[in-house]
Amino acid sequence: MLFLVKLFPEITIKSRPVRRRFVKQLRKNIRSVLREFDNELLVSGDWDSIEVETSVTDPLVLAQMSERLGCTPGIAKYLEVEKYQLPDMDGMYQLAKEFYADRLEGKTFAVRCKRSGRHAFKSVEVEQYVGGGLNQHTASAGVKLKNPDVTVALEIRGDLFFVVKDQKQGLGGFPLGCQDSVLSLISGGFDSSVSSYLCMKRGLLTHYCFFNLGGRAHEVAVKEVALFLWMKYHSSHRVKFISVPFEGVVEEILQKVDNAQMGVILKRMMLRAADKVAEELNIEALVTGESVAQVSSQTLPNLAVIDAVAESLVLRPLSTSDKQDIIDISRKTGTEEFSKDIPEYCAVISNKPTTRAKPERIEKEEGHFDFAVLEEAVANANYQLITDLIDDVAKGETDVQFMSEVPAGAIVIDIRHPDEVELKSFAVKGQSDVELLEIPFYKLRSNFEQLDKSRQYLLYCEKGIMSRLHAANLLEEGFPNVAVLNQK
Repeated sequence: MLFLVKLFPEITIKSRPVRRRFVKQLRKNIRSVLREFDNELLVSGDWDSIEVETSVTDPLVLAQMSERLGCTPGIAKYLEVEKYQLPDMDGMYQLAKEFYADRLEGKTFAVRCKRSGRHAFKSVEVEQYVGGGLNQHTASAGVKLKNPDVTVALEIRGDLFFVVKDQKQGLGGFPLGCQDSVLSLISGGFDSSVSSYLCMKRGLLTHYCFFNLGGRAHEVAVKEVALFLWMKYHSSHRVKFISVPFEGVVEEILQKVDNAQMGVILKRMMLRAADKVAEELNIEALVTGESVAQVSSQTLPNLAVIDAVAESLVLRPLSTSDKQDIIDISRKTGTEEFSKDIPEYCAVISNKPTTRAKPERIEKEEGHFDFAVLEEAVANANYQLITDLIDDVAKGETDVQFMSEVPAGAIVIDIRHPDEVELKSFAVKGQSDVELLEIPFYKLRSNFEQLDKSRQYLLYCEKGIMSRLHAANLLEEGFPNVAVLNQK
């Protein structure tokens, strides 16, 4: 199989040195995200497009590779093609007929040819010749140049001829690694998840900073979102997840700060802490999911007062986005279902929150705050590679059991995201009579209590990360009847 990867248009207008650097990085990223499917993968090309050639023939694996390309920043679109040495006009027609004859039966069509290089013919001449031949020698419903049922796509690049069998939309944006790092303040909800995604799409290497206000359950839920985003959109690079224990900071605010000013002051404390974390990681920009006027702390006067304490640049990708637009993006990225189930830990809700905070009033209230509490929270922050999150979750008294076979009477729960299930169905190897449930990981906790407590349950996911994460959490919460199916 050969994929022809087209660059995001903004890459093509960069200067020659920058463009070559971006393309080189994209090639590296493609190798990284597809290596697990084909270790002998060939990735080439340094200017207009990138060729990705694999010897894999399994349709399910090819579908997974295609899906992974669709989630790699920097790709505008990618084509599944067959490549040949450039034939004459009749040869082009014959090759097009070989691949499109069956698809044209009873349907209108148009031929579209893209061409680069010097040739004795024009693109329109190829379209006319091939289109005329297909119209006469296939069972099509005829040529229709506007909105045809099928577009016969051909490409000519120098002395090479490509027949496009399928074309899919890419993520766009810039390749990860071409821009600097940022630290995303993530809560697991719609806004912070989408703002993190938009940074990745723009090529920013996105690390995560989480302020724990709701205990272990909240932390596990946010780690789940971060893992999902990383595995789907930027697994080409390793990033860090930092958890800052903020319960003490919240308690200090509740006890010593005026009710109306609490929301703004909490955000200032978060930016102060995030600044220290960013400095530790040599990161110069913070990312938040705030949108202007969405809540009381996000009015322009309040945001100005909040930003006054930040030494780092503060980016707000969603600053002018409507809430429904944000939810629509989360649906597209796959985070909607579990983001909507993550509770908002609004530990410092004001009865009448200020919408026009005054710097002098805020500074007066912060004069009552013991900043040693904030310093302690930052000092106790936990820094982890995102690939190590699962090991941290599994530490402690709960020992996750791994099983390669399903014991008699046990039930397997496929906890993968519905998109993964649709892409690749699951069956227990060597066992055809195993009872199988499909409960996405973001619904597992709420559904698990309703299951038969006398049965044993084995959790399954493709990489074993989400299944281990949830098994550890369920064991810690007192459900001893859960293990992980480790099917290699």
